[in-house]
Amino acid sequence: MSGSHESTFTALRGQLQEAAATFAGGPDALESILLGMVDDVDRAVREPLEIFPVCHHSPASALAMARRLREKQPKVVYLELCEDMAPLLTELRNCRLPVAVQAFAGDVDGFPAEWAPLSVVAPITEASAEYQAIAYALDTPGVELVLVDRSSDHVFQWDSRGERTAEPAAEDGGGETPEAEAALHGEAVGVEIGDLRPRFAELEEHLLRHGRVRHWSEWWHQYVEVPLGDSDHDTYRQVMFLIGSLFRRLAPGDGARVRVDEDRERYMWTRMREHLAATGTDPEDCLYVCGAFHAASRVEEFGVHGGTGTFTISPRTATTWQYGLIPSSHAAIEAQFGLAAGSVSIASAEWQKALERTRVQPYRLAGQAGARKSAAKRVRGARAAVPPQEPPSSDRLSGFLRRPPVLDALDEAELLGWSVEIVRAARRNGYLASTADAIAVFETSILLAGMRDRAKPTPYDFQDAAVTCIEKDSVPGRRDVRRLVEIMMGGDRIGRVGYEALPPLARDVYDRLAPLELKLQRRGVQRALLDMASRPELRACSDVLWMLRRLMPHGAARPIMGERRLGERSIQESWDLALGTHQRALIELGYEGVSLEQVLEQRLRREAYGPQATAATVLAAVEDATLYLGSRRLADELGTHALKVLAAERSVDGAPEVLRRVRRLLAHYRTSEPVLPQWIESFAKTGYAHYCTLLPTAFRDEDATVGQVAAMLGFLFSMESLALSLGCDRTQLELAVAQSHPDDPSRTALLWAAQVQLGTLSRAELRARCAALLDNPLVVPAYPRYLSGFVHALEPVPGLADVVVEAVSNAFGRLPDAVLLPWLPLLITTLRSGAADLAPLMVREAGRIFPGRLEALDAWVPPWRAPQADPFGGRRAESGSRGPRGAALLPAHPATCDAVAGLLGCAEGWAEPGAPAPSGAALLSAHPAACDAVAELLGCDGDWVVTAGPSPSGVALMTHHPATSEALEALLARA
Repeated sequence: MSGSHESTFTALRGQLQEAAATFAGGPDALESILLGMVDDVDRAVREPLEIFPVCHHSPASALAMARRLREKQPKVVYLELCEDMAPLLTELRNCRLPVAVQAFAGDVDGFPAEWAPLSVVAPITEASAEYQAIAYALDTPGVELVLVDRSSDHVFQWDSRGERTAEPAAEDGGGETPEAEAALHGEAVGVEIGDLRPRFAELEEHLLRHGRVRHWSEWWHQYVEVPLGDSDHDTYRQVMFLIGSLFRRLAPGDGARVRVDEDRERYMWTRMREHLAATGTDPEDCLYVCGAFHAASRVEEFGVHGGTGTFTISPRTATTWQYGLIPSSHAAIEAQFGLAAGSVSIASAEWQKALERTRVQPYRLAGQAGARKSAAKRVRGARAAVPPQEPPSSDRLSGFLRRPPVLDALDEAELLGWSVEIVRAARRNGYLASTADAIAVFETSILLAGMRDRAKPTPYDFQDAAVTCIEKDSVPGRRDVRRLVEIMMGGDRIGRVGYEALPPLARDVYDRLAPLELKLQRRGVQRALLDMASRPELRACSDVLWMLRRLMPHGAARPIMGERRLGERSIQESWDLALGTHQRALIELGYEGVSLEQVLEQRLRREAYGPQATAATVLAAVEDATLYLGSRRLADELGTHALKVLAAERSVDGAPEVLRRVRRLLAHYRTSEPVLPQWIESFAKTGYAHYCTLLPTAFRDEDATVGQVAAMLGFLFSMESLALSLGCDRTQLELAVAQSHPDDPSRTALLWAAQVQLGTLSRAELRARCAALLDNPLVVPAYPRYLSGFVHALEPVPGLADVVVEAVSNAFGRLPDAVLLPWLPLLITTLRSGAADLAPLMVREAGRIFPGRLEALDAWVPPWRAPQADPFGGRRAESGSRGPRGAALLPAHPATCDAVAGLLGCAEGWAEPGAPAPSGAALLSAHPAACDAVAELLGCDGDWVVTAGPSPSGVALMTHHPATSEALEALLARA
């Protein structure tokens, strides 16, 4: 047997030696390369364990695999796929292809933290040889499927890139654009069986140029798919071995990648030998499915009798991996593996045509979506008839290489149907296409095929002809002609994971949303209307949708009507749902937990306790815990952690966000809780002291913006009453403001506003300072920055709105146009960029002050220029005439006074008009017990003074009770 194998390719070796001598002028590197390729083929053919070389998503490989499985009926199928993905393959029967087997790790242990999350995907389509092997092994009794490639953990262990860069996946609410379909795999690392793309750029360019094709997919279709489509098994194997050896010897590619490939080959042969030794299986009953690149391997461990003990498989890291199936698509496969757009769709169409032409029965998993029962019966019936075993293969390469290409006859009916269909599709998408365009596409396709030495136009020739003849200057609709051809050839088929194959979380989501009565697994956008008033059971659906909006990408669950804020719940909501489009994201949520609540709580904890967490992010987590989970326990825990994070901060970058969130939380707890939680009281107290400490530094810090300083003051002034009630000292804030000495005009204006709020600066003095700024020509160019500071001051001191309006109005009224117009753009841009959310306060105040009609503007006098009348002047005049003070309203409205007197139980009635008004000291004589208690509390030993005259005044009381006066003075001195 060995002698016959040695002479199998003797004739081919002689021919190649003659060719090398002719072209190279003698023995050279060319001869060694050509003979080495023959040696690789001979070595792979003579291997006792049959190697089946494949190319991923190749209809020729799938067709040859289906034929060989029915002929050989192997008992063990070794498949080049990550060995830890084996338990998932049985779930493929619950899915609609294409789908991808995924290994996912959210928390890494043993890898750099910046790599997380880790994801590995292996896409599977029906027109792939590995799916034929999987379907055969899983549905045939007594057949064992063994995955022998490195595990998902080793994929990243052997990752030599050092730094993983991920490109964000495009998301779209509708999910119908090619960009969204191409992003179905996201950032996952792809595992592909049969990577047969040349890794040497010059070689690929040479092949494309001399093959007269545009890209690699078209070259493969023209020179490999078509010739091998109807070839026998031995010819197919030898040609694929030759191609793998060619790319391996002529295009080794990156050295690090070659080392990884060789380690993978050592890994797979080690696993196969271990399995053979453990089970005692005869290698003749086995089939090894791998890429043609790996089939031509030259490693020492190659073969059943290869070297043993020379390769050690490293242990896996402590990273916990999750496994599942995610939807895939033709566009996603093309984008991840660098294939030409539409090539996988064309391959799928070629697969269906090959099945009809050859009448080969493919293998499909029982219960597979899209499979027909009658086909399954024919498959099982076909398995019973096993043809006799063929003798060992002979040299098929010599004949294949000498044989001229078979020129297929032009199928005019097929090409004419394509031409008519593309014109019809172009009309539907807005193109002004006509019957003449269909004729032009037909003739141009034949012309392009002839220019490229093809008798029959390929789908790529037809695509180029359609673009040339139909697409003119612009694309009127969403899709161009190239995309229309792809759709016509089979479209971008998008897979779907069945309900039974989903993780528990995804199934729980679909179950909880069942009352919506929508087909949520369907792709596209669906409108959900929730009327919680008439159907209270929909409130649970609303809770699920709001959590999905928080956890999933934008567009998966988008609210149209209704909102959820602290203390507010909508009674009606409207949603646009695209859960079928974003099924991959929903499945990956299932890797993190068994319910949405658990996943959300884990993410909130991760955000709050992360190394980059700030007080603002922790407060955001507290708000989300209250809003979506209603968990007081988690909110208290995260709120307590926010205290520690705030105390450790040394910058004021997050002050605006902290202010907004703590205000919302405080308002929510005040309206919904009987008492404030302990953590928010402590947060107010800690924040008051913290920002008082940072305030002088922030006023002079160049990195701090005026908005951040204003937010600090807003926190201090808005939380002042709560902080003082908890034991804080207002003197600390006064000292912090007194120690602040800003240089920037906007911060100076902000400091003045703070002094007005504290009472150390009067409003009249503030107006005087503003007027002095306008009087100084050196300061006028910086006046817009002062105004910016005043506008920001409306955050901590909203009562200064009238002063800000006055400052702006004075500038427009006093400055000449030569001075005003140059800095007017600066004023507008400053206010728009830094205080856009505070400008409405100033606008409302201006609307209150200024007249509402244009005619009244000429006679209008601003309030700050009007003479200020003394509001107490009239009362002082009345008090000088010894008339009754403060009691004018009582005689004017006696009914009110009578009602109050009746309520208090007073029955004395009205006093006579001429009777003297009683002084305030009469209460002391009427209620001596109260006075005695106060005197005893103050340590007074004196007795009451008995007077015969009228009741003494307040000054007389102090004279008659000197001990009480001294005690009060001592008490005030201590205070």
